[in-house]
Amino acid sequence: MIDLLKISLQFSGKYLFSDVNLKINSGDRFALVGSNGSGKSSLLKMISGSLEPESGKIQRQKRISIGYLPQENVVHTGKSLINEASSALEDIQYLLSKQHEITENLSSKEITEEEQNDLVHQLADVHEKLDALETFSANSRVEKVLMGLGFEESDFERLTDEFSGGWQMRIALAKLLLAQNDILLFDEPTNHLDLDSMEWLIDFIKKYKGAFVIVSHDRHFINQTTERTIELFNGKLNIYNGKYEKFLGYKEERDSLLIHQQVQQQKKIKETEKFIERFRYKATKAKQVQSRIKQLDKIELIETPDDESKVSINFPEPPKSGILNIELNEVSKSYDSKLVLQSIDFRVNRGDKIAFVGPNGAGKTTLGKIIAGKLDFNSGERTTGHNTIISYYSQDVADGLDSSLNILESVEGISKEKTPAQLRSVLGSFLFSGDDVFKKVGVLSGGEKSRLALAKILLTKANFIILDEPTNHLDFASKKVLQSALVNFKGSLILVSHDIEFLKPIVNKVVDVRKGKIKIYEDGIEYYLYKRGLIEQTDLQKENSVIENNISKKDRKRVEAEQRNKKYALTKDLKKQISVLEKTIEKLELRSSELERLLAEPDTYNNPQKIKYANAEFLNIKDELNRNQKKWEQFAAEIERIENQFS
Repeated sequence: MIDLLKISLQFSGKYLFSDVNLKINSGDRFALVGSNGSGKSSLLKMISGSLEPESGKIQRQKRISIGYLPQENVVHTGKSLINEASSALEDIQYLLSKQHEITENLSSKEITEEEQNDLVHQLADVHEKLDALETFSANSRVEKVLMGLGFEESDFERLTDEFSGGWQMRIALAKLLLAQNDILLFDEPTNHLDLDSMEWLIDFIKKYKGAFVIVSHDRHFINQTTERTIELFNGKLNIYNGKYEKFLGYKEERDSLLIHQQVQQQKKIKETEKFIERFRYKATKAKQVQSRIKQLDKIELIETPDDESKVSINFPEPPKSGILNIELNEVSKSYDSKLVLQSIDFRVNRGDKIAFVGPNGAGKTTLGKIIAGKLDFNSGERTTGHNTIISYYSQDVADGLDSSLNILESVEGISKEKTPAQLRSVLGSFLFSGDDVFKKVGVLSGGEKSRLALAKILLTKANFIILDEPTNHLDFASKKVLQSALVNFKGSLILVSHDIEFLKPIVNKVVDVRKGKIKIYEDGIEYYLYKRGLIEQTDLQKENSVIENNISKKDRKRVEAEQRNKKYALTKDLKKQISVLEKTIEKLELRSSELERLLAEPDTYNNPQKIKYANAEFLNIKDELNRNQKKWEQFAAEIERIENQFS
């Protein structure tokens, strides 16, 4: 569908990539990876057509449609959420407008028979095209996508102007998914998603029929969705036919080989330089010296990737706290009339490492701020344990930095044991290297400020750290550094995050925040995902299943009977409602078929009033069918969710 032929691009005299080739075919599922600044976003922009290459050419198949989601700076204004999302269905909007126009013209008494016949044929053509685009389920699709991405039904009529930056990106993502493009280009699509909406997006993308290229630092997300990996490395494109996890194994072998080749090359260069220096002024060796000089000029230096494994930072040894860090009793929090948290009982003990998960807007950040002492609550009690020292990283942490200081000055004095060289090493692990450390905080981007705030927290002597979405602006290398530091941290930890691979080795407890309540899972993130029905059993859970199978038959039958009774009680009313809906849907589909036949008969169009009423009834029935089918899907999904709990 798209061919990139010998593409080159440079900024400020430095080539991001040169003479690269890439072919994207129908059904390709690419992960695009590479270090920060390697040109991933620029490559996506060139594929989309929003950026022209310096040299080379891009060949696109005729009438191909490409959808592109940038990393940030998307704003929607002037429309309701539902209308903005529906605007992605341009073909349908045009055809519905045309249908309305034709129907109005047909009801006119002044048209001739010839004009009427022409309009009838046009209307039939419009109906055929609308059916091909599944028009009458379009509203349902729009609502399903919006709700899958975390919007509530109560949000649909809100103006898009009211939504914050993260939600604006979700609106853009919804439009991209609805537009039925041939190729989708995603630049960090999960940055503003919670765990629920990310898992929904994974499921959506898996079923998507077109091609796509994804840039993402979320390892779980790209492993689940992509089948091939494109690496931007040293200005070239390397394509690996396999998932990202397997690519990492290949990359490790490749990098090891490059390092060995570089060592051998440097050894040879030094030997050649010694020869030149030794015999430079001997006439008998002049020819050989000139030959060696030419050899040196022709050598292409082997470049190796930064050795990420050598970058290692650790938190200072935290002062010891009491067994209890924080305890909440009957804590409730409201914003005006909206109840966010209701009667929360929660305790953090020394050494706990907890993940807060759940839908956006459910109260994860609010709960984190209450625990940190950064936010008041309406009722209840908060108790701090002996010698608990809290450090809190928020999503809006950039507001607390002193813009008059430079980066290095911002971290000086936090950890007195660290020398300036050690401080620069810590900053380097968060992508502040060389003269970057002397940049003023005031000129940093939002992502750079977030990384600086993380570096500051890593240098504190707190024994209880709360981090709210710390990985949003980090690449794989920086995430790995932070992950390792948190694994080795001797204090207590709360992480608000949707990054599954990041959380896996760190947390030993998961708190799901949902509908004003919390549910605690006394195990890691994989156990939580399994209990929510989002992943298969892990090996540990399979072992537990074997143990459970050794229970006596009598006890097992009793337990199974109890489970069946519980499942029946929870699904009984839902199944009744589904039965009623199925009968209603059957009647509506029957009447819809009758009206379709009526509208297909030429004689119908001899009576303008008859066609007007028939068409109006047909549209109303389609809307009613859509609403009932949506309800059926919701009830069926709820039954499936309940039954999964007992399987």
